[in-house]
Amino acid sequence: MSAPPVLALRGVSKRFGAVQALTDVHLEIHPGEVVALVGDNGAGKSTLVKTIAGVHPIDEGAIEWKGRRTEIHKPHDSQQLGIATVYQDLALCDNLDVVANLFLGSELRRAGVIDEVAMEKRAQELLDTLSIRIPSVRIPVASLSGGQRQVVAIARALVGDPEVVILDEPTAALGVEQTAQVLDLVERLRERGLGVILISHNMADVKAVADTVAVLRLGRNNGVFPVRTTSHEDIIAAITGATDNAVTRRQARTTEAGR
Repeated sequence: MSAPPVLALRGVSKRFGAVQALTDVHLEIHPGEVVALVGDNGAGKSTLVKTIAGVHPIDEGAIEWKGRRTEIHKPHDSQQLGIATVYQDLALCDNLDVVANLFLGSELRRAGVIDEVAMEKRAQELLDTLSIRIPSVRIPVASLSGGQRQVVAIARALVGDPEVVILDEPTAALGVEQTAQVLDLVERLRERGLGVILISHNMADVKAVADTVAVLRLGRNNGVFPVRTTSHEDIIAAITGATDNAVTRRQARTTEAGR
């Protein structure tokens, strides 16, 4: 019998007044798996992530952690389970160095005094383990590139040893080299046995690192696809709700031209 998913959503629904944001949504995340959560604007991706993160408690359905039903009413509940969320705005303090950002709010102490030496050592060990390359752990975050800032934000999420990491558009507005750096880190999270939820609009990024693609459309599930055996066109069709779109027409023209 296969092990239960580390995190599962069973028939989750969420309403904001007269707006039904999520309806009967199911999602499973297994250890060492990258699940890409995709969908058009307004599909419910952000709402779904915030229900997992404890920002918006669910109205109906259930959330399971390692096969057992659990309650997530606030962010602390999510963090205590072992879920870390890295939002698109990163929430880094530009005026502080990398060490201070990694341990902000969870500083290591000795005899009641912040232990800067221990934090610097652990920060360097963590970055080395993840193969994160930055000039120094004592450099101000304001001096880092976009890609370096993103990986520092992800590293900060790992300080608490989570088992599931949620990444909200981690490569948005990054260049090619910086995007590659972030995607490499996502692969290392998988290698460490973490479950990863990757929210992205970039199908190339999804194809590069995801094992599974879960599509949301108008707040509902609209397909779960294995990346290796699913075409780009099929995923776009699930996102848009139509099999006839610019991507599929271009594919048809390319196929016709090759005959």
